[in-house]
Amino acid sequence: MNSISQFSVKLFNNIDTLSKGIGFELSMVLVALFSTMGSACVALIINWKLTLVILCTVPLTIAGSYVFSELTAKESRNELDMYSKAGEVVQEVFSSLRTVLSLNGEKVEEKRYESKLKATRWSSIRKGAAFGLLAGWIYLIGYIIYSVGFAFGSSLMHQEGHKKLSFSDLLVIVVTLARLITNIAFVSPFFQLLEEARGALMPVFRLIDEEEKTSINETQIFQDSVACEEAINMNGDIQFDNIKFAYPARPDVLVLQNLNLTARAGEITALVGSNGSGKSTCVSLLLRFYEPLSGHITINDRSIADCNFKQLRQKIGVVSQEPILFATSIYENIRFGKANATRIEIEEAARQANVHDFIMGLPNKYDTIVGEHGIQLSGGEKQRVALARAFVKQPVLLLLDEATSALDNTNEKIVQEALDRACKGRTTIVIAHRLSAIQNAHRIYVLHNGRVIEQGTHDILMSKEESQYHKMMKAQQRRTTEINIDETSSFTEIDDDDKSKISEHSRHPSDTEFNEKNKYTAFAVSGAKLTRRLCTKAFAHYLRQEMAFFDHVENTSGAICNRLSSDALAIQQMVGSRLGVVFESVAMFGIGIILGLLFSWQLTLIMLFFIISLFILSFMQIWWQARLNKRSDYFLGLASSLAVDIIHNMRTVKQLASETEFLHQFSNLVLKEFKFRRNDIIISSLLESIYWGTGPFLLFVLGWQAVNLVEHKELKMNNLSIVFAYYIFALESLRCTMTSTRQMSESLSAARSFFNLFDRISAIDNSPMGGQQLSDFKGEIEFDQVKFAYASRPTSYILNKFQLIIKPGQRVALIGASGCGKSTVIHLLERFYDPIKGRISFDGVDIRQLNIQWLRSCLGLVSQEPILFDLTIAQNIAYGRENTSIEDIIDAAIKANIHDFIQQLPQGYETKVGKKGGHLSGGEKQRIALARVLLCQPKILLLDEATSAMDSYNEQ
Repeated sequence: MNSISQFSVKLFNNIDTLSKGIGFELSMVLVALFSTMGSACVALIINWKLTLVILCTVPLTIAGSYVFSELTAKESRNELDMYSKAGEVVQEVFSSLRTVLSLNGEKVEEKRYESKLKATRWSSIRKGAAFGLLAGWIYLIGYIIYSVGFAFGSSLMHQEGHKKLSFSDLLVIVVTLARLITNIAFVSPFFQLLEEARGALMPVFRLIDEEEKTSINETQIFQDSVACEEAINMNGDIQFDNIKFAYPARPDVLVLQNLNLTARAGEITALVGSNGSGKSTCVSLLLRFYEPLSGHITINDRSIADCNFKQLRQKIGVVSQEPILFATSIYENIRFGKANATRIEIEEAARQANVHDFIMGLPNKYDTIVGEHGIQLSGGEKQRVALARAFVKQPVLLLLDEATSALDNTNEKIVQEALDRACKGRTTIVIAHRLSAIQNAHRIYVLHNGRVIEQGTHDILMSKEESQYHKMMKAQQRRTTEINIDETSSFTEIDDDDKSKISEHSRHPSDTEFNEKNKYTAFAVSGAKLTRRLCTKAFAHYLRQEMAFFDHVENTSGAICNRLSSDALAIQQMVGSRLGVVFESVAMFGIGIILGLLFSWQLTLIMLFFIISLFILSFMQIWWQARLNKRSDYFLGLASSLAVDIIHNMRTVKQLASETEFLHQFSNLVLKEFKFRRNDIIISSLLESIYWGTGPFLLFVLGWQAVNLVEHKELKMNNLSIVFAYYIFALESLRCTMTSTRQMSESLSAARSFFNLFDRISAIDNSPMGGQQLSDFKGEIEFDQVKFAYASRPTSYILNKFQLIIKPGQRVALIGASGCGKSTVIHLLERFYDPIKGRISFDGVDIRQLNIQWLRSCLGLVSQEPILFDLTIAQNIAYGRENTSIEDIIDAAIKANIHDFIQQLPQGYETKVGKKGGHLSGGEKQRIALARVLLCQPKILLLDEATSAMDSYNEQ
């Protein structure tokens, strides 16, 4: 089963790992390869017999390297998979942060994230152990070469009748071939990165090849024109013929059972029914998000299975129950409906949706950024922008799935008039719980359990008093008489009678040989532990930040997800097994310098001069790369945010047929990031050439100076070879350290990012420490001269000297047009934000002096757009509470009128709801969210359009 959250994490983690493996590291491996070939050729020329005998060790080297490399690659794949699962939690939490905070779910999510990270530990350790075995094997082969070389070489030197092998030739051959192994050891860290890249490449190839296995191949959407297919005629009737369908996640539950219905061309067809009856599923099938198990859907007698995806979706306008906006400007969000739309067309569409005047009242007007998921706008404002996006397309077929559910009375009437005008002469399919919105439909189908149980016009269905439609209409009329307000936010103080109806619960908040394998394993263990601690601490610190922090584009859920995963991997690569190589190289370099000083301090000082110069160059490279990384990471963060936005809202992207548009946007951001990386590559390559050129030049200078010292009898001849051996030894070690400079720079940048987060002081600390807890909380709420504006629109006051007093036990309703500040009042009560001026108090105590988790435990919030987590139904109802019995969960579900539905599912309360409750309908999600709040027994209920997604029966 493919997880979109895991996919978004893998998209960047695997590609980043792949780029590291085929970049600089690959060039180092090629250098070692050609150096190896050169060494073998030199040895063969001197004495082919001895060389061939020594080269018999090559198969051992290759066999061992292959086995250990395979182990490394396997564990690298496992490690990346584990990190992607941890990233899945990050993305889910920070895209639903208000729900997490309102339910005091921080500790729950910290434990969930840490448990995912713990799963990476053993993969990291096994990877380090496998790499240690590889390095140890290479060193073992080196020692075998010395043993075999000197043993067999000695026998050749004493063989009679053979061209005598001189000791100098023997020494050259053995040292040259040993250097062959040294080169392999030198690039062994790069072999690890190559194997990690190979491990990361497998999922990428599987993803690319996935389209061949899918039943619906959508590659044609990226073609600007499809000459091979006849243009589809959308002006005919739409026919559902014996459609049977079940979602892949629940194949045993048939959502549609032999469904038959017809939407006549140019007419309005309405689908009504209880939650889960299959209404929205019909829309999904018509857009070809899924294929039916049996039956056919035809337009103008042509099966949509034969239609081009892009042509089909470009001619369909969709407005869904939960409007999806992208983290860009209002202008761009509307333009997604029609890529080549002019500004005049966009503004006209906004006027039709009654959103133009609101937009023009914003400081940045159409250039206003709506934030992740449109979080900067109210539900009604988002719905009207989504309507404008559908209107600008001028579609042949209009699909309205609860299109006016989030609008107030005034806007609903205006927008309904615009919809009526848009529907004239256009084939329209309407899904609505408010039956008043479909009275003018030419044909109404009443669905129940995936079947049509009634059909006809409004008058015909109303004439049948026993019909389901008649009962639904009468129920809604009674409800409307009781509460003649559509757009409300409610504050309810739970009295003693209410408390007696809810369950009594309240929320409170040896001594071993340190060989090569053990060395690399030890560093892998320390690296894995450090990475886990850093990630866990960073995750907790992100949860403590104020909500305004996440309103910035660089702090969206996608950017945070990418930052945590990429920074963690960057640090682990440096402090893991590679750190062992660096320490080993530094130690060997130090020993070489000390021994050099003992035999010739003059030559050693010359060498130190060059080495200090190299260190200065290394620090310059680190500084330069850190500077470039900061700028390139900004664009990479934007690209990751966009990718997550696209992937998690793929349904909207597909129905807009905007895949090509989003692909171009993503490509442009990646190209900008590449331009900065290109400068980094040029500078790094220049410095690397200096590193590699310094060694031979230094040996030349040392040789020239050594001759002078020998001539002046300041250096003995027998010490000269020893000194040069130490110098070569030290230079090789230094070069190994220098080649890690690039990784050091990335690791330091990642560490700096973590430390900046740890040092940041949140304006509203979400941690449970500090603050008052009222022992005798009565529930009096007062807003005193409150002024508030969102940080993204600081000059647009949502609340201006707002005054409100709510007495204990009162039921208070807030009504008004969309965007007037109703939901903002709830956000301030939950302390997602603090007012700019004024005071909010509970029982006379300033809300800022109260313990924030105690405060939220007193509030039960049911929002207009319910958020569920990728857990079971039982876990979602009990979210934020520990040790909750199944009896209490069932009791809450019964009160929320969702128990019977859950019991019908094959797995009952253990059914997974999918990402954001994607396996459930809007009404089902809303009732589970309501059960979650009822289980918490809050002292104050906050209902923000809590029944907007429910049918009339469940609404009552």
